[in-house]
Amino acid sequence: MSKKFKWGLLGAWGLVLLSFSAGLTQETIKVGVYLPMTGGVASFGQMEWAGMQTAQAMKPRVLGKKVELFLVDTKSDKIEAANAASRLIENNKVAAILGEAISGNTLAGGPLAEKARIPMVSPTATNPLVTQGKKYVFRVCFLDTFQGEAAAKFAYQHFKARRAAVLTDKSQDYCVGLAEFFKKAFTRLGGKVVAETFCQSGDQDFSAQLSTITAAKPDVLFIPNYYTEDALIARQAKELGLNLPIFGSDGAQTPELIQIGGAAVEGMHFIGHFHLQGASTPLAREFIAQFRKKFPKEKDITAFHALGADAYFVLLDALERAKTTDGEKVRQALAQTKRFPAVSGVLDLGPDGNAVKSAVILTVKNGEFAYLTTLNP
Repeated sequence: MSKKFKWGLLGAWGLVLLSFSAGLTQETIKVGVYLPMTGGVASFGQMEWAGMQTAQAMKPRVLGKKVELFLVDTKSDKIEAANAASRLIENNKVAAILGEAISGNTLAGGPLAEKARIPMVSPTATNPLVTQGKKYVFRVCFLDTFQGEAAAKFAYQHFKARRAAVLTDKSQDYCVGLAEFFKKAFTRLGGKVVAETFCQSGDQDFSAQLSTITAAKPDVLFIPNYYTEDALIARQAKELGLNLPIFGSDGAQTPELIQIGGAAVEGMHFIGHFHLQGASTPLAREFIAQFRKKFPKEKDITAFHALGADAYFVLLDALERAKTTDGEKVRQALAQTKRFPAVSGVLDLGPDGNAVKSAVILTVKNGEFAYLTTLNP
């Protein structure tokens, strides 16, 4: 065999391999996922990822192509979240992104997706700033404006509270924003915020804050924080003899709240996105059955599982209606989502990127999350 023929043959094989590789790429639709799989809020990311995996198993293809998910761990950190979004956009060349789980990290990654004109759908970033001024960032969860008002109304009407105390994690955008919405709504109803104290993620001792709250003699304590801090606050409140209703937010609906808080979180109420007893759509029933098959060791199916799945399903619905992966057309399709029968309930999305949907009121009863009622927007 001549050298000329040999190199020509190798070159031909190279072209075949390149063509085959290009064919594989064309046969898949790449979707990036950036979630906190480790770090302070790892539970959120792990549950949402399990929900997305279940959703992908239920609907693995769209536009005649296989959906390929690329997961990057944000390590519960804003800088890592921005790096993860950049990596998915620049290295993985994804058509769309799912994530992040918390507002602060989504605020870090969202601008990168916006600049690249790549649609992003967050499962659980509730702070209004996440979508403000953006065309390509969406969410499938309710906003903190709705959540704060719902919490204030429930405290005022159900607990007959007229004096409220608030203990807020000032290091988290989500917590600070939600506290403000609660205070404004509670005051507007005729209540009074008699004590406002602060903590930071990772704090272990809340005795000073709780002493200030005890002295103010509130009727209810609102703690709009994530599960670890809420559980520790509840435990120390009980140890100090602060016996009053404690109301939390969607960031507390994880099994870790009960594992850490134990008996101290019994009777704690909070706003949530989803509960099995409130599941009403055909997709929800199918998801629950498939999730239990795929993750038989998981005791609970939480809002984070459901919303992780919803972010995936809503994106694929938009892709189908757009009939393309073109970012602008997918964005338009997302903005026209109406009455989508998601796992967590029927939802609408608009050009502002925000979901209009219901919420549920939950309580901890006998070591489990119990459903009380559904609140419609």
